Amino acid sequence: MKLTKHEIDDIIERLQKGETIPDDFKYKLFPVKQKEYELVYGGKMRREDILANEDGVFPVPLQVEKIYNGQRERWKDGWRNIIAFGDNLQFLKAIYENKDPLIKNKIKGKVKLIYIDPPFGTGDEYDGNKGQMAYSAKTKGAEFVEFLRRRLFVAKEILAEDGSIFVRQDYHFGHYVKLVLDEVFGKQRFINDIVVNRISKKGFANRISFKPLKYPVSNDYVFWYSKTDKYYFDIYKKFIGKGKEKWHSMDVMDVNPKPRPRIILGKEMLAPVGRKWMYSQKNIYEMEKKGLIRSNSKGTPQYKVRNQEFELLDTNWSDIAGYSFSTGYPTENSEELLERIIKSTTKEKEIVFDFFGGSGTTAAVAEKLNRKWITCDIGKLAFYTMQKRLLNIESSKSIENPKQQYGKPAKSFVSMNTGHYDLAKIFELKQQEYSDFVMNLFEVEAKKKTISGIQIDGEKKDGYNVIIWQYWKFKDSTVDKDFLHNLHSHIGNKTGRRVYIIAPANYVDFISDYYEIGKVRYYFLKVPYHIIRELHKVQFKKFRQPQSKSNVNDLDDAIGFHFMRQPEVKSEWKEKGREYHITIKKFLSDFSEEDTEKDMENFESLAMVLIDKDFDGETFDMDTYYFATFFLRNWR
Repeated sequence: MKLTKHEIDDIIERLQKGETIPDDFKYKLFPVKQKEYELVYGGKMRREDILANEDGVFPVPLQVEKIYNGQRERWKDGWRNIIAFGDNLQFLKAIYENKDPLIKNKIKGKVKLIYIDPPFGTGDEYDGNKGQMAYSAKTKGAEFVEFLRRRLFVAKEILAEDGSIFVRQDYHFGHYVKLVLDEVFGKQRFINDIVVNRISKKGFANRISFKPLKYPVSNDYVFWYSKTDKYYFDIYKKFIGKGKEKWHSMDVMDVNPKPRPRIILGKEMLAPVGRKWMYSQKNIYEMEKKGLIRSNSKGTPQYKVRNQEFELLDTNWSDIAGYSFSTGYPTENSEELLERIIKSTTKEKEIVFDFFGGSGTTAAVAEKLNRKWITCDIGKLAFYTMQKRLLNIESSKSIENPKQQYGKPAKSFVSMNTGHYDLAKIFELKQQEYSDFVMNLFEVEAKKKTISGIQIDGEKKDGYNVIIWQYWKFKDSTVDKDFLHNLHSHIGNKTGRRVYIIAPANYVDFISDYYEIGKVRYYFLKVPYHIIRELHKVQFKKFRQPQSKSNVNDLDDAIGFHFMRQPEVKSEWKEKGREYHITIKKFLSDFSEEDTEKDMENFESLAMVLIDKDFDGETFDMDTYYFATFFLRNWR
C-alpha cells in the first residue's frame, strides 16, 4: 500500500517536530507479509520459538506418584492410563520431546483425540444452579489467547495424522480462539462448529424484574479441527425412541397395461387397475418370513413400516446438557457430550487426551468406552477430583443405560508429577534411575567418559562436563573445599572453564552457586534446585494452589520446577459425643513470596484442606474440601 504525497509530507513534518507517528500509518509503513488475516498482539511468539522452548518453558522429567488399581488388568501392550499433575505446557513439551523413559514412543504421534475446555479468559464469575462453587477465569485478553496458542502448537505435534482436536469456548473469546485454531491447524482443517448448552438457568428471562439489554446466552461452541485431511469420523446416530408400527398398501402407480401377478400369503394376486406390486416375488417371500406382510379386513395386502429409531446428528447438540454437577467441580462437562465426541472420532483402544482435566469427564467417558486416556491439570483440587472419579467409576452411571451403574472398576492407571516433585521419592530411586532423573531434570546429555581417573557423567548444552555426586557411596562426606581441591588436582587443567556437580542440597557445603579454583568454576546443581541466575534467562516459578473459589481456574505458566516437602503442621482433635473436632494450630510450608522471597508466616501459604473421611492408609479418596478463605471467613 503506497503512501500519498500528503501522507509523506505529514510524516516528515511530524518527525521534524519530534512528534509520534499515528498508528494509522503502521501497516502502510510496515506492511504484513501474510495474505490472510491474523491476530496481532503483544507477546506473540513464533511457532518455531515455542517448540524450541524460547518461551522459557521446558520439558521436564516425569515422576510416578502412585499406581492405582494395580491388581486390575493393564492394556495388552502394557499401557497404563495417566493422570498428570503439573503445568500442561511442560507436560505437552515432555511428550513432544519424546525422551522421558516413562512415555517414550508411547504417546507422540499416537493421540487420536484431544478435547479441551480451557477457562474462557473473561474475568467473569460463573455460578451453577445446584450450589457448586463459583469460579473466575481471570486471565484476560491477549494473555489468555497466547496462553492457549502456545499449548495448541505443541498439542498439534503430538496428534496422530488422522487425529482431531475439539476446543470448547463461549461467546466472549470463541471468535479469537477460532482464529488461533485457523493459524495453528490451518483454516482448511476446520470441520465443524458445534452448538452446546451452557449452564442452564431455567426461566431466567421470565423472572427478571428489569428490562434486559440483550437475549440471555444459552449456548457455547465446540470447534472441531483435524490435523490432516485423513481424519477418522464415524457419524454419531442419535436415538429418538421406538416408533409406532404402520401398515401401508403394497401397490404403486403403473402405466404397464399388463401387470404381473404375485403370490402373496399363498394367493396369486393382481394389483388394482393402473397399479403394480412394489416388491419382487423374492422380496415378498423374505418379508413374509419376517412377519412384515399382512392382509387387512378387506383382503388387501399391506407391508409393515417402522419409524426410525435413530437419526443422524447435526451440529446442534442442544438436546443434551452441556455441563453436569455430579462432582462439585466447576465447568464439569456432561458425559453425554464427551460420549458423542469420543465415539465419532476414535475407535476402541485409541488414545484420548485432555490437558485441562478439571473434573475428569473426558477420562471417565474414555474409560467407559474402552479407550486409552491421558489427562493433566495443575490444580490439586482437580487432581483429587479426577482421581476420586476414576476410583469410584464402578458406581457411576452406565453410558449405555443411564438408569444402571457402570459396574466395572477402572483399569490400572498411574498418577505422575511433572515439574513438581516429591523430594523423598527421588532419593528412594535406584542409583541408575536417580542418575537418569537428575540428568533429565538439569538437561544433561549422557556422555560417560573418564578424565584422569575421574568419571564424567555427561555434558550440559554449553558443552561443559557434568559429574553426579554419588551420595550413596559418600554418606558421611559432603561436597566441600577439600573435595573440590582434590577434584581440581585431577581434572583442573583438562576440563575447560566450568564443571557442573549435581548433588543433594544437604550434601553441599556452599551457600553460593559456584566455587572458583584458578580459572575453573565448579557449579552446584542442587537437589532441590537453587536458582542459578547466571545460567538461566527466566527465574523459575513455583506452582501456587488456589486459596479461594475464585482462583480455581486461574491460568499460569510454570517456569522450571519445584520440589514438594511436607509442611510443618500442628493440630489437635477432640471427641464431642459422636463428633470429632479437628483444629489446625500451625501450618508452615517452604513457600516464599515470589517478589520478595520472604518466608510466609503461619497459614499464609495454606491453599485448601482436602478430607478423606475413611482413609485406608493407602489411597486418598477425597470426600470434601475447604478453601483457605472458608477458614478465614469463619474464624472465631
